[in-house]
Amino acid sequence: MNILEINNLSFSYDKQEVLEDINLKVEDKDFLAIIGPNGGGKSTLLKLILGINPIKSGTIKVFGKTPKETLRNIGYVPQNTNVNTDFPIKVIEVVMMGHLEGKRPLFGYGKHEVMCAMGALEKVGMANFAQTKIGSLSGGQRQRAMIARALCTHPKLLILDEPTSSIDITGQHNIYELLKELNEYITIIVVSHDISVILEYANKAAHINKTLSFHNISDKSSIFHTHKNKEHFCEIELLEMLANNDCHTCKDKQLNKREKL
Repeated sequence: MNILEINNLSFSYDKQEVLEDINLKVEDKDFLAIIGPNGGGKSTLLKLILGINPIKSGTIKVFGKTPKETLRNIGYVPQNTNVNTDFPIKVIEVVMMGHLEGKRPLFGYGKHEVMCAMGALEKVGMANFAQTKIGSLSGGQRQRAMIARALCTHPKLLILDEPTSSIDITGQHNIYELLKELNEYITIIVVSHDISVILEYANKAAHINKTLSFHNISDKSSIFHTHKNKEHFCEIELLEMLANNDCHTCKDKQLNKREKL
């Protein structure tokens, strides 16, 4: 089943083209890593998938429908999760904000919402911090709380934009281990610059720099770990894979160029 299907998508801001002829399919239980340079169009693509930006050319289908029709099935963790450390709000209150329905601004949240939020915190290992002030958490703990907030929508697709951008190496590893566990029942899309970390967990990768190149990296034993140190991964192996054109998209582009010649 295709959770996400993008066909012939192009997008421009005024007259500046940001995305050109993007085609991508994400299947159930995929863990897709989206990588690429700053300004390459990664964030713009996320905004289109989330229905924030209007689609001008091409199509995006999420669970077979338009993004706006299926928004409640998508959990989203934005890049900037910084909060005012002086604002007196507890972790449990932040997580309950993830409820798309059942909010009661004047009367607070019901028992069901509280139980759901506690369950989400339990999943991310943060139940003991429910009554803690959100501003006193470390970067990694705060990110886990934001993931818990996204889980309150009971998403079938979880999208994260640079989830480890301000977290140390240990925190990055812990976040990706958490995402690996969630991936057992949720499809995950992550935008990240942490190539050496995320490609250890992703089964598919999309490189975006205006155009998109797709790579199936599910067979880690044949793609990476070509040396004796099985615990080591580095970008050199990824570059070697790209140089060998180990993806259908790269090969198709080469064939098209030859045909034009």
